[in-house]
Amino acid sequence: MIDLSTVVVTGLGTVDAAGCGRQSIATAFRDGTTHWLPVDRSAGYHFDESSQLAGLTHGLDLRPWLAPAKARRMSLPSKLAVAATQMALEDAGREPGESGEDLPTAVVVSTAHGPTSLIEGILRQSAANGPMSVSPALFTESVANAPAAQIAIACRALGPNLTVTQREAGALIALSQGATEIRTGRADSALVVAVDELHPMLHAVLGRFGALATRDSDGNEFARPFDRHRNGFIAGEGACALVLESESSARQRGGRILARLHAGASAFDPRAPRTGWSESPDLLATALSRFLQRCEVTLAEVDCIVSAASGSIPGDRLEALVLKSVWGGRPLPPILAPKASIGEHSGGLLSAAVLAAEGASFGPTPGFSTVDPELGISPHDGWPLGRHRRILVTSLAVGGAAAWCLLERGDT
Repeated sequence: MIDLSTVVVTGLGTVDAAGCGRQSIATAFRDGTTHWLPVDRSAGYHFDESSQLAGLTHGLDLRPWLAPAKARRMSLPSKLAVAATQMALEDAGREPGESGEDLPTAVVVSTAHGPTSLIEGILRQSAANGPMSVSPALFTESVANAPAAQIAIACRALGPNLTVTQREAGALIALSQGATEIRTGRADSALVVAVDELHPMLHAVLGRFGALATRDSDGNEFARPFDRHRNGFIAGEGACALVLESESSARQRGGRILARLHAGASAFDPRAPRTGWSESPDLLATALSRFLQRCEVTLAEVDCIVSAASGSIPGDRLEALVLKSVWGGRPLPPILAPKASIGEHSGGLLSAAVLAAEGASFGPTPGFSTVDPELGISPHDGWPLGRHRRILVTSLAVGGAAAWCLLERGDT
């Protein structure tokens, strides 16, 4: 367990299928809406029967936060990450490069797949004319840590610069790491960002692995977290950026506190296949129980769960069984499943967690209709939730990784 107390969230910025800025994604969560677009299948990567839709950022205007002259040298993930970070700094009332007298700002970025469009470009050039034909300009932005570097340049963040690649668990691991940089005195503040792009090639590969939701008998594609008829997730792209700082620093400058970080933890189940999920919840359930015990938080004190359940058949099963094992026979608190609205890998788990801590409204979970008798879990159905004091954010990943964070209301 990592003690994150005294670290607070003071800024939130988002770019995703719902639009730019916290209000766009808050509206999508409140109304229980989705913003799927057709995926370009013209390259021939896709099977005919594979997924048609995804949460895409096509057509969004990033110019208010990212000048075109700077954007032209960036990959899409870097553009999304920098724009979201600038929004978060505005939301926090901070200027780029603003930090304490002695300590700089840290950057911690999470990405599941990296800049796949540039990777495809490199592979195409190499296949067509050999590896010596590959443009060096493509390589500099093709690596997973390019967005973190671009954030540091754009925001003059001179502190530790880290990139986490732990698939679905990466966003929460990055959140804990960003807070740790502040708690240990290595940084005055931290910019924590979850970002991914969705290139048609990546979408096709995910479909070939059987990970994506496909059309039902009515021709609809939904993620359906925890639903009996779920058949995969809706892939998404986007970025969510948070500004973290110490509570004393935030109060000294008169900053608004959106949420408090209480603690974070991660675990690993070595039995999980590299591209799959563990069959048994026992190891991760034990790790989560110990995390809550070390935090001295009882199950009754957890008012809400923000879950990374996405519609994955085995992934949602494992998530549900872990939670039910920890809670035993006790009723689970309300469960929010934000990936039903904005897709997998778009950073929406972080934005939903912070908005929940602020007391934002959440509508019914899109696509959910039938309880899976094995799981016995119904995600939020739209009834008023009120203000939560303590929120558990949970994210399990393909390959065995897992991460959890406890958030608290900013006004406690």
